[in-house]
Amino acid sequence: MGADNSKNTVEVESKDDRKARLKHLIKRLPNLPGVYKMLGKNGDILYVGKAKSLKSRVNSYFAKTIDHPKTRALVARIHNIETIITRSETEALLLEQNLIKEYRPPYNVLLRDDKSYLYVFISADKPYPRLAYGRGKGNHQKGRFFGPFPSAHAAKETLVLMQKMFQMRQCTNTFFKQRKRPCLEYQIKRCRAPCVGLVSPEEYLEDVNNTIRFLKGDSSDIHSALIEKMEGAAEALDFEKAVFYRDQLSMLREVQARQAVYTVQGEADV
Repeated sequence: MGADNSKNTVEVESKDDRKARLKHLIKRLPNLPGVYKMLGKNGDILYVGKAKSLKSRVNSYFAKTIDHPKTRALVARIHNIETIITRSETEALLLEQNLIKEYRPPYNVLLRDDKSYLYVFISADKPYPRLAYGRGKGNHQKGRFFGPFPSAHAAKETLVLMQKMFQMRQCTNTFFKQRKRPCLEYQIKRCRAPCVGLVSPEEYLEDVNNTIRFLKGDSSDIHSALIEKMEGAAEALDFEKAVFYRDQLSMLREVQARQAVYTVQGEADV
């Protein structure tokens, strides 16, 4: 009587079965912004990307018109897709760069060359550091770097957000030293005009520290600090400063509400 080898047989998924399974998975993806992770046969992360519409973006990888060799090679290795839905495209951009930095997926090839990626940086200038962005860590003055960001759009959007919330200067040192009066950035409340002494080094340092905390994801600490500052200013009858902190707090709350990330359980399961 022959031995039954059925228990020792490993079922191998055919190429067509894999395509059909992934096609079914993609149909269930939402038309919402978020981040997607392309996974290999062993669950390893091959690629991380962001999208305005997860369904449209992921589906585009499986179009018959894909000619790029790297993309074709990636698609051939995809065995599963995981997604994280976000409430804004901005959050998707920031989340994407954090995941790329953490996992270093092989098909996110730009990360292998720091000169190709964008970083937001805070200069080491004293007493009024500059907030800016540029390509590669080695191409800038000394300072603290945050990123990398996957696109110029992502970096610029982050800078605008920082400007509105914490009003750090973004001008060059040459421009900064030549100012005799506040520029337009001060008029539209995107800078506190340190160039002409309208903010003390101590107050400006608070803005710098809050910017760093926010870029590191520590927004809850900023929230508590701003409430304390606002209440302190009100008690001291410094209502102009209290209004300033109130506006910062209001903007922070708006950003936190808009950028709250949540994962839809089972969305990418088959």
